[in-house]
Amino acid sequence: MIHSLRWKGAAFTVPFQLGFVFLYLVPIGYAVYQSLFRTQQSGLGFAGASERFSGLDNYQQGLTDSAFVSSILRVVLFACVQIPVMLFVSLVLALFLDALSSRAASRFRILLLVPYMIPGVVAALVWINLYSPDVGPLTPLGKLFGADWNFFSPSMVWPSIGNLLTWHGIGYNMVIIYSALQAVPRELFEAARLDGASEVRIARSIKVPHVRGALVLTGLLSVIQMLQIFNEPALFRNVTPQTVDDSFTPIMIIYNQAFNAGNYHYAAALSVLLALILGVASFLFYRLTSREAY
Repeated sequence: MIHSLRWKGAAFTVPFQLGFVFLYLVPIGYAVYQSLFRTQQSGLGFAGASERFSGLDNYQQGLTDSAFVSSILRVVLFACVQIPVMLFVSLVLALFLDALSSRAASRFRILLLVPYMIPGVVAALVWINLYSPDVGPLTPLGKLFGADWNFFSPSMVWPSIGNLLTWHGIGYNMVIIYSALQAVPRELFEAARLDGASEVRIARSIKVPHVRGALVLTGLLSVIQMLQIFNEPALFRNVTPQTVDDSFTPIMIIYNQAFNAGNYHYAAALSVLLALILGVASFLFYRLTSREAY
């Protein structure tokens, strides 16, 4: 009977297993297979193109591609600034909600989740219009205070994208951190208050240490998402192509190689390289932060 129940329980995972195999493993395997070939023109190019096995040549080209390497470094430097800022704001908001009553916290939680409920493309379009010097209100508002800023300039385009990503992601991260705060025993707070600890001291010495695991999780998800950033820079490119080129991020390079240049094999190799970089970055981030979290 136990053996039969185990098989029946495992049967509920069959839809997930099929989806995982056909939507993840098979495409990944096909991308690895495609990355081992190259398209070669025969003769003078009039006889058509043929595919030939090239081994790891595409990977070698990707590792020495200055545009691809520069785009990764650009995104990594951006992530080192944007992710800590976003997590800090999410932590402060979660601590603020934890200090409120349950009814007030539920209302503010829904309000803070509204930006995350908006699709990323829609949110990017909204902020692009807000940044616009022609129709947006931010440029005239800055001139009232003597600030002549251009949100699409080379020095401001990354802060503009970072503000958009932070606004869009703080609600999601805040909910995860707030859920971790709800699991902290309330008796610890009462004991600290009896000892004369202030709310700031309680937050710093009790609440924050108990949510380090949630901070590690949100940080890990943010790292994975950041290295795959595409929608926001692509939409910014439509507005300011002189600032955001087609090699602004790794995904934009892969997209350009696959759908504009038609070099699917090289794009597949870059995709595999980016996946490996994501895996290594996630592993290192988890190992470095989990020691402090646990």
